[in-house]
Amino acid sequence: MATVDTASASAAPHAPPQRRVTALPAQQVPAASSTLIGSVQRAMRLLEAVARHAHGAPAKQLARETGLALPTTYHLLRTLVHEGYLLRDKGLFFLGEAAERLASNGARQKRRSTVVETLAHWRDTVGAPIYYALYKEGEIDVRCVVDSAYSPAVEEWADFRETGYAHAIGQCLLSQLDQSARRDHIDRYPVESITPYTVRDGSALLRRLDRMGRSEPVVERQEYALGTVCAAIPITVGSTAGSVAISVPAHQSDRLMPAVRRLQNEIDRMLGSLALSISI
Repeated sequence: MATVDTASASAAPHAPPQRRVTALPAQQVPAASSTLIGSVQRAMRLLEAVARHAHGAPAKQLARETGLALPTTYHLLRTLVHEGYLLRDKGLFFLGEAAERLASNGARQKRRSTVVETLAHWRDTVGAPIYYALYKEGEIDVRCVVDSAYSPAVEEWADFRETGYAHAIGQCLLSQLDQSARRDHIDRYPVESITPYTVRDGSALLRRLDRMGRSEPVVERQEYALGTVCAAIPITVGSTAGSVAISVPAHQSDRLMPAVRRLQNEIDRMLGSLALSISI
């Protein structure tokens, strides 16, 4: 399954050979100071100083705190204001929209990293690839897949957004929607048989969704890909429908339900770390 984010890990049977590192002669190694740009360093020090003052700070105070000459401070502050990293109001300097965007993006990256680490832990616990998806703005959005060389993810051979009726993740997400939203999705992505086991038509799919429990795993056996069985667990945070799923080869189908029960226990224990990613 092609996804926004993918992480894989495999354990090598033998330690890899060590690489030989040859040091450069001393005269070829550039001095650290020659690779640094002083104006950038000074601008960053000013940004850090401004960030320490929630109610703003004047240029003279910022110059004292950073140890910069006042003319240099004024010059850098004007530049940072022009670029949107600082805002000047009544002689005081505050962080601007550009700096806030950097902070927001950094927090988003940290949340994404937390999600990947959590999914990797679950993968190792249940011994199967883990899929994480949300239903956002009327679309099935697989946000992350974490697999390994020993437990590879299912290949997305048919568009995952358009075939939600055929895989456990899509059925799990649709089961969390109201009737109107379900019908809207099926109208946009009509049911088509992609394997001999795919649900017959939209009416049959709606009846199946009606029978699904709000917190029970959704199981799909070879409806999306021959030779693969899947199970998905619903996760709802606020108004956003989410799902975490696993897949195993069909000949190992006896592993599916024990693995999904272990996954369900892990989700109940660690849901907080995953819920943060709803805003990603």
